[in-house]
Amino acid sequence: MQEILNYFETIPTLHRSLILVSGITFFWILEGGLPLFNFNYKKWRHAVPNFFFTITTILINFILAFLLVYMANWLTLNQFGLLYIFKGLPLYISVLIGILMLDLIGAYLPHLLEHKIKPLWMIHLVHHTDHKVDTTTGNRHHPLESVIRFLFTLLGVFIIGANIGVVMLYQSLSVISTQFTHANISLPKKIDYLLSFVIVSPDMHKTHHHYKLPYTDSNYGNLFSIWDRIFDTYKKFDREKLIYGVDVFYNEKKNSKIFDLLKQPFQKYKKPSNSEN
Repeated sequence: MQEILNYFETIPTLHRSLILVSGITFFWILEGGLPLFNFNYKKWRHAVPNFFFTITTILINFILAFLLVYMANWLTLNQFGLLYIFKGLPLYISVLIGILMLDLIGAYLPHLLEHKIKPLWMIHLVHHTDHKVDTTTGNRHHPLESVIRFLFTLLGVFIIGANIGVVMLYQSLSVISTQFTHANISLPKKIDYLLSFVIVSPDMHKTHHHYKLPYTDSNYGNLFSIWDRIFDTYKKFDREKLIYGVDVFYNEKKNSKIFDLLKQPFQKYKKPSNSEN
């Protein structure tokens, strides 16, 4: 475990990029052989806005990375954070706790708030207004959301006292998980359901992308499913009945144009439907 942490403490930018590109490539190919839906779309054209927002997310995280490194180094030097209260624990337990807590504070919490606070929801809409959810959808986030997510990650690192190795390990796992859960793939239902007791599975997350409440406001988890189960935000839905998008912003043409997506947070808010029909 120490060797793994040592690697992620100094992981080269090239290696992080390879994780991202390799994951998208792998699931892109897998979608062709095990599709959940046979979308009638030009896959590359659909991917253009999603890749644009992937690039903006990478740039924002790269620009702000010095804050993350500075924070993690300060915490290590000053032995500050929850993990240092239990520093006698075996290393693998400490790392697992760190990853779990980063998943809660840096991913589940901001995602929940984005669905509950109107201005944040308008920013988060960019992610939900994809009508053909596939592996490229995973990083389709408005630049403002990328900043918000980064700040919550920073908060999580501060509270937990995670060193940079744990942070980079979690972020690498998160990238692969996001590509996996959004991929347009069909796992055997029983396997998918069993996976959902430990990690966020594709069917579990795609329920969150159904176009109507209450399913849109459920299954906020990123890596682990435990938080949705603890906080009673888990819902199950028949994947064959999924309809992607958001019912009150359902203009697929506008939702596929980069400029319109950049303006999306500033649209007039419309009250969503409260139930599934």
